[in-house]
Amino acid sequence: MSTETVGAPPKINLRRPDIMAAVQAQVLSHYRSDLVERIRAEGHVLSAGDLTIRLAKQFGFCYGVERAIDLAYAARKVFPEQPIYILGEIIHNPEVNDQVRAMGIRFLSGKEKDADIAELKKDDIVIIPAFGAEVSMRNELEAKGCRFVDTTCGDVMSVWKRVRQYSKDKVTSIIHGKAWHEETKATSSQAMANGGGHYLVVFTLSETDYVCNYIVNGGRKPEFLEKFQGAYSQGFDPDVHLQAIGVANQTTMLRGETEEVQRRLRKAMIQKYGEATIDQHFRFFDTICGATQDRQDALEKLLQEPLDLLLVIGGYNSSNTSHLAEMGEAKLPTYFIKNAAKMASDKVILHYDQQKHAERETRDWLPPGKVTVGITAGASCPNNLIEDAIRRLFQLRGISVQQLLAG
Repeated sequence: MSTETVGAPPKINLRRPDIMAAVQAQVLSHYRSDLVERIRAEGHVLSAGDLTIRLAKQFGFCYGVERAIDLAYAARKVFPEQPIYILGEIIHNPEVNDQVRAMGIRFLSGKEKDADIAELKKDDIVIIPAFGAEVSMRNELEAKGCRFVDTTCGDVMSVWKRVRQYSKDKVTSIIHGKAWHEETKATSSQAMANGGGHYLVVFTLSETDYVCNYIVNGGRKPEFLEKFQGAYSQGFDPDVHLQAIGVANQTTMLRGETEEVQRRLRKAMIQKYGEATIDQHFRFFDTICGATQDRQDALEKLLQEPLDLLLVIGGYNSSNTSHLAEMGEAKLPTYFIKNAAKMASDKVILHYDQQKHAERETRDWLPPGKVTVGITAGASCPNNLIEDAIRRLFQLRGISVQQLLAG
């Protein structure tokens, strides 16, 4: 099936100047930070006493996230009494999703699901999150006659375009991403949108190496299919569908890792088929989101500064935030927190352990004496949460930020 259904209800256009102007004040009141803006204007550095804060040059909300939030708020503004539903989290930030829920927008999936797709009927309004939606889900909702507020990020749709082209050309999409992530699920569904495509999702370089070895040397098909269970298309056959491949990616992965995935796969295809015919067997397009890359580049520069530790602020299920934390962890003590409350004291911090997929406690995390703390945040983290973290850090040293800025 195609992504468009004949007679499908039109998308609701909320990006009219009058509507967007009306919601702007509300959005700013929830997420803006005058403190963060002031620190940005003063060179991304704030010092008082023996504590210095260094902000990355790029952090927090990207354009795609801002657009998604604006559209969700606008939907409620235009339809104040009508039930509004959302397929899942608007973005991966718990505070933002709580705000969406507080507006009476009902969630159709997730741990705090409060409505079911079976309840939906003609003309009901459904918000498609920034990650997009699987083709089958969209078609189901279109068949019901639901109306869409589509907040899908433009960078995500660019990947979909590549994957659909691969499918049209009988090229299997090798998607570097997390098979369980909403964006990757939506992207992989595009490979099958026209009925003939296939995909395989690889998450790590070790998984990529396994695929490369299979391409070059063959292997046991049952073992391959078991290893990647849940990460390939129905009917996928590694002996057939790895003969022509095209690499795509979840837009929030580390660029360097995606480039290494494509380099290793290209090398394997050359080993198998030869350099002269590589274009018949391998394709690659750079589809890393610009905002993701900007934040990774900015953190890389920040990590060259003399820092004692790094705070990474954002939702624990945020892919782009998790990669920022990985970058920090490779260099210095790094604490991935979702909000300022996780800094219980200058002796105790609760932070997310990406290996254990759970919060853990670290003691004596904030050194005494002169200390410099680097701060960055994922593309789904609002500035008010960054301000809260900055205020909390100074508070732990007995310093009032309001007094500091007034001086």
